[in-house]
Amino acid sequence: MADSTGFLKHERALPPRRPVDVRILDWKDVYLSRQNGEDAVFPVTAVRQQAARCMDCGIPFCHHGCPLGNLIPEWNDLARRDDWTEAIERLHATNNFPEFTGKLCPAPCEGSCVLNLQESPVTIKQIEWEIIDQAFQRDLVKPVTPQEHTGKKVAVIGSGPAGLAAAQQLTRAGHDVTVFERADRVGGLLRYGIPEFKMEKALLDRRLDQMRAEGTRFVTGVEVGGSGVDDLSAEQLRAEYDAVVLSGGATVGRDLPAPGRELVGIHLAMEYLPGGNRQALGELDDPPIDAHGKHVVIIGGGDTGADCLGTAHRQGALSVTQLEIMPAPPGQRDAATNPWPTYPMVMRVSSAHEEGGERLYSVNTERFVGDADGNVRALLIHDVERVDGRFQKVEGTERELPADLVFLAMGFTGAQREGLVEALGVDVDQRGNVARDGEFMSTVPGVFVAGDMGRGQSLIVWAIAEGRAAAGAVDTWLTGSSMLPRPVTPTAVALR
Repeated sequence: MADSTGFLKHERALPPRRPVDVRILDWKDVYLSRQNGEDAVFPVTAVRQQAARCMDCGIPFCHHGCPLGNLIPEWNDLARRDDWTEAIERLHATNNFPEFTGKLCPAPCEGSCVLNLQESPVTIKQIEWEIIDQAFQRDLVKPVTPQEHTGKKVAVIGSGPAGLAAAQQLTRAGHDVTVFERADRVGGLLRYGIPEFKMEKALLDRRLDQMRAEGTRFVTGVEVGGSGVDDLSAEQLRAEYDAVVLSGGATVGRDLPAPGRELVGIHLAMEYLPGGNRQALGELDDPPIDAHGKHVVIIGGGDTGADCLGTAHRQGALSVTQLEIMPAPPGQRDAATNPWPTYPMVMRVSSAHEEGGERLYSVNTERFVGDADGNVRALLIHDVERVDGRFQKVEGTERELPADLVFLAMGFTGAQREGLVEALGVDVDQRGNVARDGEFMSTVPGVFVAGDMGRGQSLIVWAIAEGRAAAGAVDTWLTGSSMLPRPVTPTAVALR
């Protein structure tokens, strides 16, 4: 580091988001798009100043906070020096898709940054985004084609971040890789789960172009293990491919079996978000579930709930209320129960929360209330408190909350068992995930598991890390050895 005291000279700063009254009128990114590598509001020089805040720690805990093992201090300093060619080399050395993590990752690396002892970490995520943005603008992202081909065929089932990472790594290792996606377009949750205002799909498409140029083949609209005319049976899959990587995600949404659940207007979040994304992409004029002019209630206070919140704002909801059974997080890290360098469990305000709506904490839904036509019209809710580790109702706090639409965004309970999982005969563990050994292999030889399908609901950075690690395991199984990196093991967990 040229200036080991940069963190004393520069305050932490991030680019401002577009004004709320402007951005809710469209589906574009909440941040301004850079033109010609510059931004009058937050120029490249400002990002380089932020990179200069990196302390060159003797032990860079950001490495331990990131499951990919990103070489953060190295590319921070390269960004500071305006060396974008070397910076993207260092970044791509550990992360196939920094444009995805730079937009979507909650940045556990920043939580474990030594400067976060003072709650002012280096803006690692923003610097990461700047590096990949500069790399694409400077035409530094090129296809990486294999030097030789092995003749082995690998099928990757699911085109989310884990599947894409595994596919890219295996293609570069010389295998013939085909990615199967049951939706009509590639990307999994990146395509139809993540709203356009969080990550524009042009970023996904340009990376898929690189993968196609490297030799990865994509097949869409095919249900592997399905029984349709155009589907691929499990028997065909095993007969045609030497290895299979299951990366279909944890797609079974957590339901709420409260009285009145059968009323019209109550939906799982992932029944709602794909229609909003198709609307944003111009594929639909009228989404199947439209929040326009309606009172919306979202049950679940996480990222998926925030995605529903921002989507409802853009569709013109009359009101939006987000419910969370947990108490409101503190404004600052509790050093006794949530010490550095673990991920700070603090109150966060996403772009969607800035746009409006109300957040209610420590509340539970007692039942859904319907009208004479069988439509939901309200929720009967009550406050809760924790007693001996269990939530208990606070008597006398019952009240009705108006609701024309209810979205259940309480997380996911595991992999879909119907179809391919049952057809392959792979075991499923008690948590609903496909069981696997230390080499990412399921109980069926040659069938590997990567991402949320084996780990359970997790972060995008873990999905990419698992895709890379599983690719190394597959390559070893097919050829006897591998030079592909394995950043995580199937049992690795975040700092805690």
